[in-house]
Amino acid sequence: MSVIAEFTIDSGEFILGQVLARGENTHVEMERVVPASGRVMPYVWVHGGGFDEFERAVESSKYVERLHALDIIEDSALYRVEWADHVESLIYGMAETQATILEARGNEQWFFRIRFDDHSGLTDFHNFCMDHGIVFQLERVYTLAEEYGSGHKFDLTEAQRRTLQKAVEGGYFEVPRGTTLGELGAELGISEQSVSENVRRAANKVLTSVMFDAPEWDK
Repeated sequence: MSVIAEFTIDSGEFILGQVLARGENTHVEMERVVPASGRVMPYVWVHGGGFDEFERAVESSKYVERLHALDIIEDSALYRVEWADHVESLIYGMAETQATILEARGNEQWFFRIRFDDHSGLTDFHNFCMDHGIVFQLERVYTLAEEYGSGHKFDLTEAQRRTLQKAVEGGYFEVPRGTTLGELGAELGISEQSVSENVRRAANKVLTSVMFDAPEWDK
């Protein structure tokens, strides 16, 4: 049975966090991790602008071999990070224990939500972190069945759930609108672009589940 773990970790505890930690106006989200040619390449979204400064800082790190800018959309950019060597213990630990990153975001402190095929994967990851001196705060462990049973049947990330909830409460979907993306971003402490992405992705998941996964409607 698959197991999901949520934990927080200071950026100083892992190389990716150290390299990507920037000013308070920069928000970083990890999209996925791909093992390739003996290396692990994380794909990360950077929100908040200031990309030239961000790129110079990351590329100057001794831990980074290459930084590829894949897409830049307004104040958000998607990058692929290639490590110079096997230096990123935390991310390699996830890859070696076949963990799937469901959500990862942060700056000075990061939040991770990762899924393992079973409890043994979580145990292996915990032991890996202990062996490599990586300290994290485990916040929650639950099964996929428990997640669905507690009302998370739409497979929303915590950020998507929180943003969609605030949007509904604020009247974003009403006519006329009761709030704007900018106002929601200010309330949540994220960029307007991040709010837009979270709302669209969350709404798409909910509508897809309701309209296509539910029993056929009465005609």
